[in-house]
Amino acid sequence: MDITVQWIRTSWTKQSRGGETAARRNAAPAGFPLPQMSPGCAHFVQMSERDGFAPRPSQKDLREIGVSLRDEHGRLRVHARVEPLFGLPPRPRRPPAVRLLPGQWVRRQLNYRFTSALGIRGWSYWLDTFNIAYGPVDRDVFLSEPTTVVDERGPVR
Repeated sequence: MDITVQWIRTSWTKQSRGGETAARRNAAPAGFPLPQMSPGCAHFVQMSERDGFAPRPSQKDLREIGVSLRDEHGRLRVHARVEPLFGLPPRPRRPPAVRLLPGQWVRRQLNYRFTSALGIRGWSYWLDTFNIAYGPVDRDVFLSEPTTVVDERGPVR
């Protein structure tokens, strides 16, 4: 069965927590059209404050993405791994894995916050958005509404 993965990483600093840059960050898409990809690869899109949140697409090997994918009796089990654990803002219990039937897709979002070891630099943040489809899809699948949404974003203060 086909598995299609799109991983979007948005990164910013405290400078983008308000005003015009925050508006530009918040307007960044949560899904993109799919390019032609090599087998076993995910569509990886980086958007960062330093680039004005312009999307920079590339490919990543499926083993490099922060998601556990497992076929279980005709369903795809999808669960985001937390990497790195020390970057998680406080949040209640993590939700369970999602199980997709063929033709379904999930959007799973997870955010992080970091500071330097000595606290010299300010806080930095990133948001990982994983769009994962099970079964054959067209290139615009992640521009539509997902079958399931798992929002694990916590407060970043």
